[in-house]
Amino acid sequence: MYQTIAYEVRDGRIAWIALDRPDVLNAMTDQMKRELLDAFKRADKDPAVRAIVLTGRGRGFCSGQDLADASKSEVSLGDNLRTLYNPLILQMRQMAKPIVCAVNGVAAGAGMSLALACDLRLCADNAAFIEVFVRIGLVPDAGSTWLLPRLVGLAKAFELAALGDKVDAAEALRLGLVNRVVPADQLEAEAQALASRLAEAPTKAIGLMKRAFERAFDHDLADQLEYEAHLQEVAGRTRDFEEGVGAFLAKRPPAFTGQ
Repeated sequence: MYQTIAYEVRDGRIAWIALDRPDVLNAMTDQMKRELLDAFKRADKDPAVRAIVLTGRGRGFCSGQDLADASKSEVSLGDNLRTLYNPLILQMRQMAKPIVCAVNGVAAGAGMSLALACDLRLCADNAAFIEVFVRIGLVPDAGSTWLLPRLVGLAKAFELAALGDKVDAAEALRLGLVNRVVPADQLEAEAQALASRLAEAPTKAIGLMKRAFERAFDHDLADQLEYEAHLQEVAGRTRDFEEGVGAFLAKRPPAFTGQ
């Protein structure tokens, strides 16, 4: 079905999406962007899927935009972002299901943006991040100027973008770019384990959490308190809330269904 990515559902509930152009460190072509958007929509619509893992094949996660492919494009850089990159990033940020990024190697440019757009990031100990745009006279895109400062702060985000220095796994963990660093040979298993925990969680509540945190920096406390009250009303009408309360009272582990 796909030519530049791989898609599979493991354990019946975890969708694995792998960038699959290892010979060019999974550099992104227009076709890959379209296929990624389709894959995330597919996972979002599948009621059996309750968590997603995004990773790369080979020794790199994603080296960013394939410049050879971009040179063939008849549209401007801005239009390429508007029509291909931006819908992909918005789909990832707006979908209710949690996305775990298993960063298996270098994540550069738009590849770094792709990792930042995920909800949680696991990083192999030999991986690295580079805001490479400045090296070719461009500005960070695909959401980086919005996502990066929310993770590391404005000053550090500007430093990473303006200098284009490589950030290794240990430094990425210290800065808050990633949630965990694991040995490279354990990355896939650790990502599956984390995704399994998320898949067992109350999926609708997880999605509401994503929405709440997404808007937190743009609203004052009073607005956010009211939004929390609204979301809590929504969560309180789910079957998983009933199950959670019932399990607590019965002193048994909950069996959430995502409903």
